[in-house]
Amino acid sequence: MTNTTINSLGTTHLDKTFYDRQLLESARTRFVHAKFGQMRPIPRNSGKRVEFRRWNLFDAAEARQALEEGVTPSGQALSQSNVEALVSQYGAYVEVSDLLDMTGYDQVIAESAELLGEQLGTVVEWVTRDAMNAGNNVQRAGGKSSRSALTADDKLTVEEIRKAVRTLKRAKARPFCEEERKPHFVCICSPDATFDLQNDALWQDVAKYSNAEQIYSGEIGRLFGVVFVESTEAKVFRQSVLNKVAAATTNSASFCLKNAPTEAEAAYLSKAGNPLCIGDGSYTIDSFDASNNTVTLAESASLAAGAIIYSEDAGSVDAATKAAMDVHSTLIFGKDAYGVVDVAGSGALQIIIKPHGSAGTQDPLDQRATVGAKVAAYTAAILNDLWILRIEHAVSA
Repeated sequence: MTNTTINSLGTTHLDKTFYDRQLLESARTRFVHAKFGQMRPIPRNSGKRVEFRRWNLFDAAEARQALEEGVTPSGQALSQSNVEALVSQYGAYVEVSDLLDMTGYDQVIAESAELLGEQLGTVVEWVTRDAMNAGNNVQRAGGKSSRSALTADDKLTVEEIRKAVRTLKRAKARPFCEEERKPHFVCICSPDATFDLQNDALWQDVAKYSNAEQIYSGEIGRLFGVVFVESTEAKVFRQSVLNKVAAATTNSASFCLKNAPTEAEAAYLSKAGNPLCIGDGSYTIDSFDASNNTVTLAESASLAAGAIIYSEDAGSVDAATKAAMDVHSTLIFGKDAYGVVDVAGSGALQIIIKPHGSAGTQDPLDQRATVGAKVAAYTAAILNDLWILRIEHAVSA
């Protein structure tokens, strides 16, 4: 359940159960990555960590020996591997004026709860998606050895799905086995990715089997025992840095950016050790000063004014512009491949309402109220890296 906090100074009659439910249901509409993981409740009295459990498989060879009549074989001990992850809080709020209080406060609260639920639901999706995409089990379309080697021809194909299924089966990944459904793996992909699969004769659209089986929300079809669920929040690896040198340097480790950095550029440049290409040279970042947009390299360099600065963390780079192609991620995984905090559990998702008059001297004319929402604690983590596979690929224009 969710929690509603209402200041006792308020005079409106708020149905907190209604707003709680509305917040949670609005958040759930955004969940795709977040709904297939092993769920754990918010940790109690355990600091900022949550512990996920993975039962270890038994060795089939231990049971291969034929039983002898009247002889009891040795028993096996259950064992498990634990994965710990740090939880974080997320939240947002909106101010409500006294004029709105007079013209329909309860309606404003309801609409705010819906919008805040969608906002925080998206945040939970992003956190889960990024955790799932941090694994090391990677398959690149066309057999390419690196992300930067991918070209526009390396699209998602039926053959790539077959390879991924083979990889998961070899790793003995557990399929999902819900009632009234055949065992299956789950694939989360973007609409652009499925566009490249749906014209294949082997593709089975959900309309062909939805009457006979219970389906997932967002499910669009299946292939080779893999159920496909679309997400508009599927991961896309985009080039982090594309800028220019502001002024020429001679044998200097520092230089200024010509253009104000984007948020993605600033984040990439702020991480010491990240590789950086400038013109035809390759360098390593030492530091970044956001106050004056100055980059310091680990080594000195002589750079020409206007030289293109770029990162190679996406697809193939255009020879002239140095712009890189976007690379899409399609995830295929088995049951218990990753874990998430259960946001529907007690206290995980909270709506907090502060009516007019609750701010004391900070609001002397009782003009402002606030409606806020908070995810009290959330995280996601891969539990078995071999049971979740990321296919990196291009998509059709």
